Amino acid sequence: MTDRFHFESSIWVSEEHNRLIEVIDQRFLPFETKIFNLKTVEDAYFAIREMVVRGAPLIGVTAAFGMYLALRNYRGDHPGRCLSEAAGYLNSSRPTAVNLFFATRRLLETFDPGKPHAVNVENIYHEAVRMRQEEIDSCRQIGEHGVPLIEEIFRNNGGRPVEILTHCNAGWLACVEWGTATAPIYLAHQKGIPLHVWVDETRPRNQGARLTAFELGLKGVPHTVIPDNAGGHLMQHGRVDLVLTGSDRTTLNGDVANKIGTYLKALAAADNGIPFYAALPSSSIDWELEDGVYHIPVEERSPDEVAFIEGWYGKQITAVRLIPEKSPVANYGFDVTPARLVTGLITERGVCRAEKNSLLHLFPEKQNPL
Repeated sequence: MTDRFHFESSIWVSEEHNRLIEVIDQRFLPFETKIFNLKTVEDAYFAIREMVVRGAPLIGVTAAFGMYLALRNYRGDHPGRCLSEAAGYLNSSRPTAVNLFFATRRLLETFDPGKPHAVNVENIYHEAVRMRQEEIDSCRQIGEHGVPLIEEIFRNNGGRPVEILTHCNAGWLACVEWGTATAPIYLAHQKGIPLHVWVDETRPRNQGARLTAFELGLKGVPHTVIPDNAGGHLMQHGRVDLVLTGSDRTTLNGDVANKIGTYLKALAAADNGIPFYAALPSSSIDWELEDGVYHIPVEERSPDEVAFIEGWYGKQITAVRLIPEKSPVANYGFDVTPARLVTGLITERGVCRAEKNSLLHLFPEKQNPL
């Protein structure tokens, strides 16, 4: 592993190669550290679709830089059409994370057909950089608003370390820096609050076991990897104080779409009286959608993700078959947790209830004048 990247950011602009965009290739973590270069819009599409990058905020930022690369590389007479086609192309890469669509729309709105091509390229570039920084700032603020929840639990549990359960990866790998669900954990750890994290393995791609555990280990945060189905048992026996997840898309009424299995954790938390919070930046809120359970598109991914499992064997990552060769597979990438099971939403502007009026109180500019 190289020291050049310091494992603090998942996407950055290379200072050595004329604005080349570089990302950590998350397909190889935690076993190998590889950098994936984004030189074209096709590279950005591949990175999003094949999960070189993953996590709603990072997907959005990657798409923004993909738009920049499309325009920078264009040599024709219709740059506006080029950018519009790039947006449609990138939007087709993943259906669930709303940040993707907001990013491409924002870059389309940045384009000015009355300005020279070079000026538009520069403006699009700076807008993508601005979006990257906004995600970093939002995640830091999510951490600051979420820390009091952990502090309160610590004060009320007689000095026992706070036990937090997570699902999937909502750390800096998924969110450029800090993360969403992990930001309060990192800041609480920095403040010296004793805590321990139960890390769901998160089948089928094991982002918890491979990525969240990797992150927490780098930061020195006490943690234990558990099978996905162990969470309910731990809650039932008083071993969990707080469930904290991220979100790929949250609707205006507070429904939360997140990695498949999140809904089951919310049900177990509700049955055991354990608070369940989703941490997310406003870029992950779908302000145009009020019912998420039946209207958020849920991505169905390759059967191979379920039929095979990857691991480190010898000196390389190897995939082995888990199921009978002729058995069919259904591989739903996400589920939606109804707002009634969500204790609250942690955003960059504060913590609110998972419902429309509370969200609009934090973000009054999103009020529909009609």
